[in-house]
Amino acid sequence: MSLLSLRSRHGAVAVIAALLLATPAAAKPAPEGFADLADKLLPSVVNISTTQTVKPEKQHERSTPGRPQFPPGSPFEEFFKDFFNRESPQSGKPEAKPRKATSLGSGFVIDATGYIVTNNHVIADADEITVILSDDTSLKAEVIGRDTKTDVAVLKVKTDKPLVGVTWGDSDKARVGDWVLAIGNPFGLGGSVTAGILSARQRDINSGPYDDFLQTDASINRGNSGGPMFNMDGEVIGINTAIYSPSGGSIGIGFAIPSNLAKAVVGELIHEPDHIVHRGWLGVRIQAVTDEIAESLGLDKSKGALVASVTENGPAQAGGVQPGDVILNFDGKVVTDMRHLPRLVAETPVDKSVPLTVWRKRQQNTLHIKVGRLDETEQVAAKETPKKGTAKEDGGTVTTLGLTLSNITPELKEKFSLADDAKGVVVVDVVKDSPAADKGLKAGDVIMEAAQEEIKNATQVAGKIDDAKRSGRKSILLLVERQGDLRFIALRLDQS
Repeated sequence: MSLLSLRSRHGAVAVIAALLLATPAAAKPAPEGFADLADKLLPSVVNISTTQTVKPEKQHERSTPGRPQFPPGSPFEEFFKDFFNRESPQSGKPEAKPRKATSLGSGFVIDATGYIVTNNHVIADADEITVILSDDTSLKAEVIGRDTKTDVAVLKVKTDKPLVGVTWGDSDKARVGDWVLAIGNPFGLGGSVTAGILSARQRDINSGPYDDFLQTDASINRGNSGGPMFNMDGEVIGINTAIYSPSGGSIGIGFAIPSNLAKAVVGELIHEPDHIVHRGWLGVRIQAVTDEIAESLGLDKSKGALVASVTENGPAQAGGVQPGDVILNFDGKVVTDMRHLPRLVAETPVDKSVPLTVWRKRQQNTLHIKVGRLDETEQVAAKETPKKGTAKEDGGTVTTLGLTLSNITPELKEKFSLADDAKGVVVVDVVKDSPAADKGLKAGDVIMEAAQEEIKNATQVAGKIDDAKRSGRKSILLLVERQGDLRFIALRLDQS
């Protein structure tokens, strides 16, 4: 199985037919028809054709006659790639010249002045972009702005023909099971209308940092990329962008960017003077709150985002956020899990002051943060360069929970390439199949905190573990540093 973008190569028309027998589930009756809705919406949906220059090496690989096609990652893919690429300049055959390749996608008009929304991957690397209206009028388009993180792009065309813009809907109000309509250009077959239901919400398909896709079983294929997903009121609630498929054809699992995310991005791409999306920035590195971490912190369930580290001089540090805090609420919105927080922060206006609810030392605290601006050219939480210093020599060693811990010595600094100012205790050995090994701890890791208290020597760790056991806790939270990266690990105490 693979996730595929929906851009379709011109001329590569595939027809896949299947006969399926299904028993409809008891649900709200389907609409009598979609004809009236389709008539209204079709004029607002466009086909997008792009051309780009393909270099000889890429052209040879893509266009070799008789070259079989295999799914990415297939062991046969590399075999045949090598077989068909054996020809060389020494073979006597003339080298291939660069040629023009054409790709097809979809888009939709959002404003009568000529603004058109599509996916960024539809127009990526394009030398020329042509927008084809529903009456087959072809118009040259210019790129107004693009956002790679959400895969959204805005085009502009000039025409004397009247254009009809669509209306954005509220994707947050769309419910699983609602009917949806998709219109696009699958396999170059422009103006195709398909219907289905909203299958799921908040899907993470690992395509970017702000994944929050709507899932649908409406038939969408290659070429549908950038096309709209409508609700039954004729409002755009999503931009079709990817499918999950073993063959490249629809199997009823498609994904769309929610309109509430896309609308905000499109607005900035159009109205910002630099046509760039300005995202909010908090300045923290976060990790998921597991059940074990929640128990060790006294939370009633796993929720929120655990702060592993705070960027120096960032907005979070200025607002009093500390490593070990669990962010439960941001600007009045509940942080359901770790993936939710980056989207909330990114959508917040730069320089806005917002309340932040954190869980710290088994109670809630309210902080106030002035949101910064994310620099897209840098990492959200960059690694800090260790400062040089002098550590005290102490050879104490403790064994607990499958860990052999030692105070940091010059010899251990050299052995494990630790920073000169490393603080805490170093793991010198991990017992196989122990709780520590199960959590991925290994020799060279440095434990900086135990039970959210700073650790200065190995005996402190053992003491914190004993205290946790006497308190009836099932796990203990450790802050672990590995080559500059910080993360929290909850070790089970009932397995020791």
